[in-house]
Amino acid sequence: MDMRARSGWLQPNWPRGEGQGIPVVKWLQGEKNSILDERIELQNLACGRAAMRKVIYLDNSATTMVLPEVAEAVREAMEKTYGNPSSLHSMGVEAERILRNAREEVAKLLGAQPEEVYFTSGGTEANNWALRGLAHALKRRGRHIITTAIEHASVLEACRRLEEEGFSVTYLPVDKQGIVRLESLERSLREDTILVSVMSVNNEVGSLQPLEEIAKIVASRSPALFHVDHVQGYGKIPLPLKKLRLAAVSLSAHKIHGPKGVGALYLRQGVRIEPFLVGGDQERNLRAGTENVPGIAGFGVAATLARKNLPDSVQRMAQLKIRLAEGLLEGIPGAHLNGPEPRAGAPHILNISFPGVKAEVLVHMLEEKGIYVSTSSACHSRRQEASHVLKALGLPSSHLEGAIRISLSRLTTEEEIEEAIRTIKECVEELRRL
Repeated sequence: MDMRARSGWLQPNWPRGEGQGIPVVKWLQGEKNSILDERIELQNLACGRAAMRKVIYLDNSATTMVLPEVAEAVREAMEKTYGNPSSLHSMGVEAERILRNAREEVAKLLGAQPEEVYFTSGGTEANNWALRGLAHALKRRGRHIITTAIEHASVLEACRRLEEEGFSVTYLPVDKQGIVRLESLERSLREDTILVSVMSVNNEVGSLQPLEEIAKIVASRSPALFHVDHVQGYGKIPLPLKKLRLAAVSLSAHKIHGPKGVGALYLRQGVRIEPFLVGGDQERNLRAGTENVPGIAGFGVAATLARKNLPDSVQRMAQLKIRLAEGLLEGIPGAHLNGPEPRAGAPHILNISFPGVKAEVLVHMLEEKGIYVSTSSACHSRRQEASHVLKALGLPSSHLEGAIRISLSRLTTEEEIEEAIRTIKECVEELRRL
């Protein structure tokens, strides 16, 4: 079964010619604005459950379903334009063209210039490279770094490694909404502060950080560079690069319906950074290693589609999240919202606690009914310990133990949200009776 044909998406009319490969990264003409009708079946096939039950996937902060156009671009790059971008022959030239086109699309979605985008293996590498590369490039000026207590593990662990190497790191506290305390930032800035790293959207509770206020405080009190982990915000929350004077921004493909294993680091022109990997001269001598052309091709297509659907998809997700929050908070006694109010946070992330219920048990119970949510960040969800983000919010143990994260995508439907509300309510009631 050709799912792409059934979904009604027009296949891109890529030019073919002697000695030419197939440039897979380009604007797709004539595609529909929605593939909601086919998404459920695609997810069922992917999970091997087509004959068993419908899948309602609400763990999109962990990863998203790869869109058919993205998968096609990846396949084309693996099967037809598989040359090494560094090769001088025509197949290498075609592979390099794929990289160039994808770089342009990733940059457009961010609002950057293509030459400011450097491809990586994902958001984790981008965060590590930004923290470690900038810190070591600036260490003659100072060795003090500022971040927050609720950052992604790839930022926190990179900072801890830098502490072992002689750097000093300040971890800013947040309030009950998961918002950084600006007065703490003002007090923490020092003459030797060289880098401030703050995420745009928290991956567990969806809090939006006041980046404009942070940028103003940093610029008025310190020459420190400003890095933003934008993995959860890319393709959902606009990021005014020039206004914020951001030095670096981390991105990931698989949060916007792209492939796993590929991401990017934005570096403002003129910012000096130490290479993360050394060897060849790929990525303008800053990130060695043969480029992941298939993954990058998919990233480019995912960025193109996200940009085209950005305004409508964000509004839809926000409305569905508000309905989800209202349904759970009003329908389940004792349910507690963790983080910002639904209208104030990111459009796609909801974190909610059900005291008296073990989150892990609830997650597996929902899975048996075809609904997929999580307990915390996918990077730590299998650890038997409370989320560092929820602890930073000051939640009591009952709320820590009963917290689940529900995250939407632009493919989530109203029918799925209503079914999720009904099923979660039934499961919580059943678990509380046990």
